[in-house]
Amino acid sequence: MDGDMLVMLKPRTIWLLVGLAVVLSVIDRAGGVLLPFVLGTAIAYFLDPVADRLERLGFSRAWAVAIIALAATSAIAAAALWLLPTLVGQVRQAVEAMPRAVRSGFDFLNLRFPELMEDGSFVRQFLTDVTERIRQTALGLLGGTLSTVISAVGTLFIFIATPTVAIYLLYDWDRLVAGVNRRLPPEQAPLIRRLAADIDGVLTGFVWGQLVVGSLLATFYSTVLMMLGLNYGLLIGLASGILNFIPYLGSFSGFVLATGVALVQFWGDWWKIALVALVFVFGQVVEGNFVTPRIVGDSVKLHPVWLLLALAVGGALFGFAGLLLAVPIAAALGVVVRYYDAEYRAAIRRRRTRPQPEPPRPD
Repeated sequence: MDGDMLVMLKPRTIWLLVGLAVVLSVIDRAGGVLLPFVLGTAIAYFLDPVADRLERLGFSRAWAVAIIALAATSAIAAAALWLLPTLVGQVRQAVEAMPRAVRSGFDFLNLRFPELMEDGSFVRQFLTDVTERIRQTALGLLGGTLSTVISAVGTLFIFIATPTVAIYLLYDWDRLVAGVNRRLPPEQAPLIRRLAADIDGVLTGFVWGQLVVGSLLATFYSTVLMMLGLNYGLLIGLASGILNFIPYLGSFSGFVLATGVALVQFWGDWWKIALVALVFVFGQVVEGNFVTPRIVGDSVKLHPVWLLLALAVGGALFGFAGLLLAVPIAAALGVVVRYYDAEYRAAIRRRRTRPQPEPPRPD
């Protein structure tokens, strides 16, 4: 039976499946090494329309890429000079305050709920295990000199290789797309181009929309939390905006972190604690009902459950590189499935409206 199935498959399909298996195997085994190349390709893909617009204004491709690189470098440098000192200070304060916060939490639970914190109780054992695991992780990160050096070298490689790959691909992007276009099989070329255009529209709309929405939320949360005087307000706000591309995770994690910090910092000042919590409730309501529908719109058609499943599977199989590839793969599969579903439903409608032959009349 298996041999018959292989015979029925076209040689081109077999080679396509073999190539897909090889690509997945390479991603699985070399996901960390491929990370700057995946990031660089994604950056070049999303900046290509900007380069094309600059070319239409009269710039050469080389000058367009140079202008984009200079603008991106200037924006990153300005953001680093403006935000980095405050951000690094808040991270350092959070790390230094963590042991003190854990001790304060234990003292608070011992005072308010002594029956739950008795020796051998489930709550005490659970909190002790979590604290010990955090301590062991921190010691491992600080103690592994060789692994720390290797990690630093790998991070430096990512920071150097990613923009290099992005610049080279951005310069040659139109040439690469034209080369792929010339090699499409003539009989399937119109369908492939149509699906590719739909995938491009879905992916571009989703990613640019999420970047805009995440930036707006990060700015809103950080500004309001710092105005309220919340410790680590900038750190919590930025983390909430960055994690917003995962449905509900950004607002939920920000709500939990901000409320927890507010409980410790403003204990007894219940109105201020409630105000911190309401910041995230208000942000989620406005984002879900006004901001995202207007910026992202309904044309993207990436359901939150489908996106969560893609991110979970991609991260579990291929690590961080899988997380980066999850969204484009989910968008592509969604477009292909919707196309064939529409073709299937159209075939059913044609079959139903087709005139049925009259039954033979009896003699």
